[in-house]
Amino acid sequence: MPQQTILTVEDDAAIRRGVVDALTYAGYTALEAGHGEEGCQMALRREFDLLLLDMVLPGKTGLEILREVRNVKPTLPVIILSARGEENDRVSGLRLGADDYVVKPFSVNELLARVDAVLRRSPSRPSDVEEVMFVGGRVDFARCEVQFSDGERVELSEREQQLLRYLARHAGRTVPRQELLENVWQIDARGVSTRTVDMHVARLREKLRDDSENPALLMTVRGRGYMLAQSLS
Repeated sequence: MPQQTILTVEDDAAIRRGVVDALTYAGYTALEAGHGEEGCQMALRREFDLLLLDMVLPGKTGLEILREVRNVKPTLPVIILSARGEENDRVSGLRLGADDYVVKPFSVNELLARVDAVLRRSPSRPSDVEEVMFVGGRVDFARCEVQFSDGERVELSEREQQLLRYLARHAGRTVPRQELLENVWQIDARGVSTRTVDMHVARLREKLRDDSENPALLMTVRGRGYMLAQSLS
């Protein structure tokens, strides 16, 4: 089973550090943010399995973040982190679709137990994409190669395979370059100016025989990003 990823949005550095350390020790991959705006952007753009969300944050409140997340990721598990005396916020959060809440101060064991319980009763992510069919061939992600109907096979690099698989998992929508950098390259893309995504897409197009004579599998959405355009899988 793939390692599950949890995003913690908490402005108190000591609490956030303790939560992240506990999650990491328990075997989770931990993402973190200490500001409401940053946390909201990460929650909307990054891929993860559960959100631990403080209610009182600078820049954007936990309720505002939860409202935006529910619009984009309606089934994402969310646990509210709240202080004593914030009962109204907890109630509002639960009404907006939070799955559970933990009142500060809390023990590590209580937090991990609630995380485990929410993850167990939440629907699992859709199964990963194993192949992409296109006119004249298929992409086999297990073998990291493109297989054409004329018998030719073209090997994909690990990064090319990750990039194409991410686009395949999000087929039907435009994926911004920043989202690709954050989820495929695993870097903080804020303020980063690079052509690496475009260069990898160009190489993928060559390997997929994407040209004027063949229907395009990878579509460029000008000024926005890329979309898997003509997948038959």
